[in-house]
Amino acid sequence: MDTTALVERYFGTWNETDPARRREAIAEVWTEDGRYQDPVQAAEGHDGLDSMIAGFQERFPGARFVLTGDVEHHHDRLRFTWDLRDASGATPFAGTDVAIVTDDGRLRDIAGFFDKVPAQPDVTPTGATA
Repeated sequence: MDTTALVERYFGTWNETDPARRREAIAEVWTEDGRYQDPVQAAEGHDGLDSMIAGFQERFPGARFVLTGDVEHHHDRLRFTWDLRDASGATPFAGTDVAIVTDDGRLRDIAGFFDKVPAQPDVTPTGATA
């Protein structure tokens, strides 16, 4: 399994602004019962994931997730770090995610952790990890 390619495809679901293409990408990358959670939001299933990502994109227009290191992999677990780059190229958020991957190479579960958040309390992201 090419774990880096999987994580890049996962970020593609967060970065895709076309609703139909995003929905297709979610179906390719996630199991039907896939679950995501971070300190401020959780979602389950394709509908929940799509809704969470759409809400994130409304709140942070033009922001994109990028992989910032190697993807670590053992058994059915992945760990990777990311930056969220806003439309100006600044990185107001960064984090580490831990994922569970199925035998067919799709994501079943992701737990996101924030390593860097802006100082202002009113800009804490809603589902802003990948």
